[in-house]
Amino acid sequence: MSRPAERNNPSIRQSVETHRTTVRCAIYTRKSTDEGLDQDFNSLDAQRESAEAYIASQRHEGWLCISERYDDGGFTGGNMERPALKRLFADVESGGIDCVVVYKVDRLSRSLLDFARMMELFDKHAVSFVSVTQQFNTTSSMGRLTLNILLSFAQFEREIISERTRDKMSAARKKGKWVGGMPVLGYDVDRKGGRLIVNEDEALKVRGIYDLYLEHKALIPVVQELERRKWGAKQWTTQRGDVRGGNLFNKSSLFRLLTNVVYTGNVCYKGTIYRGEHEGIVDPDLWQRVQDTLRHNGRSGGKDIRNKYGALLRGLLYCAPCGTAMVHTYTAKNGRHYRYYVCLTAQQRGWTACPTKSLNAHEIETAVVDYIRGLGSSTEVFSKTASEVRAQSQKRLTELETERRAHERELKRLDVRLRALVAESPTSSTDRRLVTDQMADLQDQIRSLEQRMTAIREETVAIQKETLDEGDLEKALTAFDPIWESLAPREQARIIKTLVERVAYDGRDGKVTVTFRSPGIKAMCMGDGTRGVEERT
Repeated sequence: MSRPAERNNPSIRQSVETHRTTVRCAIYTRKSTDEGLDQDFNSLDAQRESAEAYIASQRHEGWLCISERYDDGGFTGGNMERPALKRLFADVESGGIDCVVVYKVDRLSRSLLDFARMMELFDKHAVSFVSVTQQFNTTSSMGRLTLNILLSFAQFEREIISERTRDKMSAARKKGKWVGGMPVLGYDVDRKGGRLIVNEDEALKVRGIYDLYLEHKALIPVVQELERRKWGAKQWTTQRGDVRGGNLFNKSSLFRLLTNVVYTGNVCYKGTIYRGEHEGIVDPDLWQRVQDTLRHNGRSGGKDIRNKYGALLRGLLYCAPCGTAMVHTYTAKNGRHYRYYVCLTAQQRGWTACPTKSLNAHEIETAVVDYIRGLGSSTEVFSKTASEVRAQSQKRLTELETERRAHERELKRLDVRLRALVAESPTSSTDRRLVTDQMADLQDQIRSLEQRMTAIREETVAIQKETLDEGDLEKALTAFDPIWESLAPREQARIIKTLVERVAYDGRDGKVTVTFRSPGIKAMCMGDGTRGVEERT
């Protein structure tokens, strides 16, 4: 009955049509300085008047100017730290705006990077953008083409900035300059010139660490002695006042200190040593003797151990008390090899640092395999295990979402910092070099976060596609036992890695916790189990 009523009553038809086509337009104005803003008719008023006239000319399209004003007087267009602009973004996100109108594009932003992000926000919420004097209107196909061209230039600008900063840092390294990064023990960073200045108290500790290693000729005793002396890594305060570093040494951080060529007064770039601008604090002869000792110890006992012994839980076994990985190793006695899994914390900080210490490899591997076999012969456990696997998948999704949100917040913080640096205009060459170095670091951090967020999205999609039911679990576990004994050790390790995501061992009570991999169980259901694993790997 509503259609005849609309057809017979012109006022109703017009009201309905207006409701359907109304485009709520918000006018944004900006002036870089506050000069003249106290006048009765200032630049902001002139911009608004032109925008209102343009909106009035589009009244036949249903355009309507909202009463809320978004005026930023005395704010630069080089960044997005503007109160009215933030209110505009909030109203866009709340769905109260259909179109944003400005007098010129540069009133909205003078930065292509910022402009691209604004267009992304507008596109996400189906908001059009119009520039009155430049015939820029994303409601038309030509306007969208122009937008895409600008976005391409924004990406080009960003890549050029990265290339220039990398070239600049490369040239600075070759000249022996300090180009930023985390400070190292023994030096402070001169904030005025960005050079390394010797910290005499810390320099004594560095030389003492080198002497300790030549005395003990092993990393673990030195780590334990440094912990006893309460000597930690470099601690410093950032420009924002945050305290960083100061952690106790482990094998990895101690090795990095002992092999750092900076302590000899040099810098290393792509494997080539260059004379640095800073003063060395370790005698080159002492440094070289330490390198020779490290290389000798590496040849005699520090080689990477490949998985030639078929370690089933290599990369899967973790120490529950420490939360660190347990690495596979072995000892040889009377021509026989005895395999173990050793907690990484105990290996790096000494046997007293972890209650788990080491674990017989054959015993833990047999326990995990027998557990999986037991599941295959017990129908009562199917439902419970399937529920646990689904819960694990949901837990992982929650972790990924939490990580994604944290990265989004960090990206916003880095964007703000990058825009602030772009807006700066340092006069001295030293200040320009510092700004360039900081921009390069920020670009690298942003790129790394964006890559990680892409990986998070891909993993989330993969988990959501993998739906596990009791039939999948039963089929996978039933196929496990018949084929297990016929497989080679390498194939058995691949089967375990396909089914199991993590094995946690608690040396305090001997408890073993097995976490299954939902996609792995689905892969085991593809024909026979071995073919499923081959296809996944």
